[in-house]
Amino acid sequence: MNTEAALAQVRWPDGYRFAFSIFDDTDRSTLDNAPPIYALLRDLGMRTTKSVWPLPGTRAPSVVGGSTCGDPAYLAWVQQLQREGFEIGLHNVTFHSSTREEVRTGLERFAEFFGHPPRSLATHTDCRDGMYWGNARVSNSHRLLYDVLTRFRQRDFGGHVDGGPHFWGDLCQAQVDYVRNFTFPGLNTLKSCPWMPYFDPDRPWANAWFASSEGADCTRFNNALSEAAQDELVEEGGACIMYTHFGKGFCTDGAINRRFVELMTRLSARGGWFVPVSSLLDHIAATRGGVHPLARHERGRLERRWLAHKLAHGTS
Repeated sequence: MNTEAALAQVRWPDGYRFAFSIFDDTDRSTLDNAPPIYALLRDLGMRTTKSVWPLPGTRAPSVVGGSTCGDPAYLAWVQQLQREGFEIGLHNVTFHSSTREEVRTGLERFAEFFGHPPRSLATHTDCRDGMYWGNARVSNSHRLLYDVLTRFRQRDFGGHVDGGPHFWGDLCQAQVDYVRNFTFPGLNTLKSCPWMPYFDPDRPWANAWFASSEGADCTRFNNALSEAAQDELVEEGGACIMYTHFGKGFCTDGAINRRFVELMTRLSARGGWFVPVSSLLDHIAATRGGVHPLARHERGRLERRWLAHKLAHGTS
């Protein structure tokens, strides 16, 4: 068995056959479309991660917005999710670019709302406080390919640039355990990125990174979670972290997409360990004796896999 295959073999607690979680990007999430989804997950015995914006926006959204914790009713609902066992993650502090002081305030507000700092983070598109975002996600010659794929629409992302107006790398390092980067096809995320959670010495403001499986909207999610893909995940004993936006087509006028309900109900009966993202990553790290220190040749493999997927499908 090669090194990658060996790392992808993790023993799950209590005899569970595989692990499954979801990181729900809060874009377009509202009290109209999100609560029915989480009621379904709760009833199926699944606990996942729902991200939030702790601060209300004061400027136009970067690409897309949604409800924030500035809405008391929305905040109360999210806090109830936390009490039910769901993890609350961070999707930057609001839906537009933030200065260092705004980020500091957002992190303080998050801790006030949820009792502790955010354990997991996924960057919101086009926020200038993005942590190693844009072509900083990749290295060396891969940056040119990234720029070509994104039509050179590179912005000045500075969450990791010490001394810049958007820098908050030290705050991220002090408070956030896991940061999301690459997204891959296939339900078994751990097979695509067997080193996660990993520490990247070239990107030291993040304590550990994790990857995810492609499921950006309801159609892509359902395609990724097909019966055949579920069976393969179970057979491999793998781990999936689906990255999605439950605000994108999963629930319309209070009705949840039927195919999504069917697939999730089937998955829930397959003997899986259904836990939030940080709990899943904690377990993987604990079984290995810590977060994996990523070698540069390992990072090169991840970058090439991700860029190939991005070239084919335009994934984020």
